Amino acid sequence: MNTEERIVVGVDGSEFSTAALQLAGRMAGSFNAPLEVITCLGTSDFYLASHMPAGRVPSMEELEETAKRLVDQAIERAFGASPPARLSRTVKFGPPAKTLVDESRDAQLLVVGRRGEGGFLSQVMGSVSGACAAHAHCPVLVVGQDSKVAEPEPGPTAG
Repeated sequence: MNTEERIVVGVDGSEFSTAALQLAGRMAGSFNAPLEVITCLGTSDFYLASHMPAGRVPSMEELEETAKRLVDQAIERAFGASPPARLSRTVKFGPPAKTLVDESRDAQLLVVGRRGEGGFLSQVMGSVSGACAAHAHCPVLVVGQDSKVAEPEPGPTAG
């Protein structure tokens, strides 16, 4: 796969990232480009995991498996049983904004949701999407939760 033509989409399990994933899938199909779905495990994920009431700290493997499950669920929500043929999934460790900006170096487009799981409801854009828009090395598309890709209108019928 030529990574320079890929479309990268950041997914965190939120409805905003599901909408971003749907739109990224449509764009990848239109551009005949591979779609790489990336989820990031940042330091806050490790912090939260270490404070879980279960009595033990999850291993890195357990955190990675949970992240993979979240990505698979987002893909299922976005595409049902028909995900794009050239879709790949990647779990990265590190701060989400920095990781996605780094991944944008060899992408033709970075797609992110407007806000993720955290943040204030009054924010127009979350910290990750804002950092990506400001620092990415390729064009960035920030997608809101209610962003739906319209189906093509049927053409006039001959009659």
